[in-house]
Amino acid sequence: MNFLVVDDNRLLNRFLTTYLRGKGHVASSLTDSTKVESWLDLNPCDGLILDIGMPKIDGLTLISQVRATHPDLPIVMFTGLGYDEDAMQAARKAGANGYVSKGLGPSEIYSALMRVLGHQPSKAA
Repeated sequence: MNFLVVDDNRLLNRFLTTYLRGKGHVASSLTDSTKVESWLDLNPCDGLILDIGMPKIDGLTLISQVRATHPDLPIVMFTGLGYDEDAMQAARKAGANGYVSKGLGPSEIYSALMRVLGHQPSKAA
């Protein structure tokens, strides 16, 4: 699968991108939310992983913009807010397919992403 990870936290962005690549996926990253739409226009993508709280364009606004041109692209919110019911509802209302906390361990994050995208991770995940 081909993922785009969008998070202004460079360390977390690099970590998740590297982890996904280690699982055999193609993973690209952006730290600037204003570049997402042009990236999507030029690159294949099976799943978009967005941070909610980003400068310039926040994740919730970005979901609405992406949905206008890529209505079927799976979008997972990746957030440091932990389990926040209001944030989860706002993300789903905006068009997110799922919500994953940055506080989870790498294998739990990966499993959650695969569930949202309709794939079962291997037992080695």
